[in-house]
Amino acid sequence: MPDFFDTELRVGEIVKAEIFREAKKPAFKLWINFGEALGIKTSSAQITSLYTTQMLIGKLVIAVTNLQPKQVGPFISEVLVLGVDGKNVGDIILIAPEDKSDIGNRVH
Repeated sequence: MPDFFDTELRVGEIVKAEIFREAKKPAFKLWINFGEALGIKTSSAQITSLYTTQMLIGKLVIAVTNLQPKQVGPFISEVLVLGVDGKNVGDIILIAPEDKSDIGNRVH
């Protein structure tokens, strides 16, 4: 098991979001830009109770960027976006920098 400090967290900007129709649980397919170093990576996220695809475009997020890609149905999820529980069961609130941060920046 990798050490926690080996986990790479970076700031990304969602550039595309679609409903993941083939998913077993309601989810979105996300394309997230992490800048020159990593480029655009994909993620599957079960965040449909608080967000729409339109709300997600341009949103900054924090994601784990050094995990092995995971096959989720017909989609490959390359990064894991981070969120916290909301007030209601199943509500996930995305974690984002408070101020505008350059995409690709590492979280320390």
